[in-house]
Amino acid sequence: MGGDNETMVAEFLLLGLSGKSDQEEIVFGLFLGMYMVTISGNLLIILAICCDPHLHTPMYFFLANLSSVDICFSSVTIPKALVNHVLGSKSISYMECMTQIYFFIIFINMDGFLLSVMAYDRYVAICHPLHYTLMMRPRLCVLLVVLSWVITNLHALLHTLLMVRLTFCSHNAVRHFFCDPYPILKLSCSDTFINDLTAFTVGGLTSITPFTCITVSYAYILSNVLKSPSIQRIRKALSTCGSHFTVVCLFYGAILGVYMHPSSPYSIQDTVATAFFTVVTPMVNPFIYSLRNHDVKGALRKLIFRRLISSKFYS
Repeated sequence: MGGDNETMVAEFLLLGLSGKSDQEEIVFGLFLGMYMVTISGNLLIILAICCDPHLHTPMYFFLANLSSVDICFSSVTIPKALVNHVLGSKSISYMECMTQIYFFIIFINMDGFLLSVMAYDRYVAICHPLHYTLMMRPRLCVLLVVLSWVITNLHALLHTLLMVRLTFCSHNAVRHFFCDPYPILKLSCSDTFINDLTAFTVGGLTSITPFTCITVSYAYILSNVLKSPSIQRIRKALSTCGSHFTVVCLFYGAILGVYMHPSSPYSIQDTVATAFFTVVTPMVNPFIYSLRNHDVKGALRKLIFRRLISSKFYS
């Protein structure tokens, strides 16, 4: 290996989505706007659920957790990209990059686990409505969320520790707006066999398990509805599962497009697809759940009306 390749990197260069300076202004404006919408939309969902006693149910408990994770998920990647653009810099330090990888893995997996828990909740609501309160006890709901956090943290810690042991040489340019583990791994001049094996086995398991739970839950729901099909039952199933199913399709559709194809150089299509589930999906989730849910819309109207009244009262 040449002498220049022996030089250890202290930072990585994030080239952004396009890598072209004339397009970065447009990307900056889009990211800033979408990030503000993501934060405000998800915060409104959380506040509406917390302030309305009628929404203190397992379904909305999981939704509030999903909104919290979506805020954190976007905050791991977008702010650094925005700050770099304002400062006219493309660099991110080695430690910042490893930290970003750690939290990125946590929150992307938490999204999957929460979506699977919500699918199970919908299965119980439709297939076992009479036993719903017994099966979805508050203690079980908290336990499912805590267990998800433990698994995702251990998974992220394992991958990050394996990443830290690698050596990164002179090549430090990443065609991305954040430290995505996949393209960062490709820059290493060390043997990445253990990392690749772990990503395939442990990473695959933590990704496939929630997806399998979602698929099985919806299979049971569909089977239950088709046993005695009626317009009323179909409408109930759509109103109960429509929003969740839409979010699942958006989230897993983008992930499958990036990580479930044959090994190849990380392309601009992969970068755009990654941006979709890290930026777009957390932004649209509040709209999907609020526009198709009368309870959430009612709680949001109450919350906004209450704020307007209090602002007029104190002005």
